Amino acid sequence: MQDRIDFVIIWVDGNDPAWQAQKRQYRPDVQVDDRQIRYQDWDNLQYWFRGVERFAPWVSKIHFVTWGHLPPWLNTEHPKLNIVRHEDYIPQEYLPTFSSHPIELNLHRIQDLSEKFVYFNDDMFLTAPVKPEDFFHGDTPCDTYRANVVVPLDDKFTPILFNNVKVINRHFHKRAALKQNFSKWVNFKYGSQNLITLALMPWREFTGFHDEHLPNAFQKSLFETVWQQEGEILDATCRHKFRDEEDVSQYLMRYWRLAQGDFAPRSHKFGKLFVVSNDNQDLFESILKRRYHMVCCNDTGAYEDFELQKRRLQEVFQQAFPEKSSFER
Repeated sequence: MQDRIDFVIIWVDGNDPAWQAQKRQYRPDVQVDDRQIRYQDWDNLQYWFRGVERFAPWVSKIHFVTWGHLPPWLNTEHPKLNIVRHEDYIPQEYLPTFSSHPIELNLHRIQDLSEKFVYFNDDMFLTAPVKPEDFFHGDTPCDTYRANVVVPLDDKFTPILFNNVKVINRHFHKRAALKQNFSKWVNFKYGSQNLITLALMPWREFTGFHDEHLPNAFQKSLFETVWQQEGEILDATCRHKFRDEEDVSQYLMRYWRLAQGDFAPRSHKFGKLFVVSNDNQDLFESILKRRYHMVCCNDTGAYEDFELQKRRLQEVFQQAFPEKSSFER
């Protein structure tokens, strides 16, 4: 179907003993990212489904990507639900994997995935009504552009951002692209965020892209194009069992379409990233009062008591979405 839009969400149950046992067989060295926050479960996935059913009933199909475990409450017979295990779409030479990068970079291989799809992490929730036009203007993905500077930091994620931007600069000439896409890169919908983009325009190369950390609208054909153009680095990334400083990420796909101007500008107020901390009042009020169409409850470990914050977030979601969805037994 030409106008079909699917959702894709990836999920891992870090408490699954079978998954833990397999992960121990491939214990990483100190150079890879194996932190607990990459896998711990906030036990709020049911609210993702409740948000989708309530605020995006138009979605054609939901592809639920999993290592193999499933939430006990999930209605696996739901006609809109497609359970996708890693071995169903990721090439065998990349399995097993404990990194999100091979899982994300191969999404285009999912059987029966629509050309237009929206990709969610399991910490991204719909919290107000959305329309297909909020994600695709015709066949063009909607997004918010803001230039950024990748600052050298001593962490596990910055080198990956550098790798993404290096690939973009190999394929796109910033100044030529700017002439073609100025009204998309600088747009009234971005508000004051335009100031950063304007300040970085004198640089001849792309210095970075601001990551919204929100659901991303993609075209399956874009993944195929990037694999054709940069198959070597994508293959190397997918062969790493855990996150590695030599990796690229799925944000490369987003940067690629931003650099080539293949997007329709969307308001920077459409969604918001929240980092879960000891004080989450703004996040809680945003969910309950529907201040944004979507929010990301990002876990960076910036709190003292995981179980306490987990319980509080669950209570807020239960208040916002008290009724079960048809995706629950």
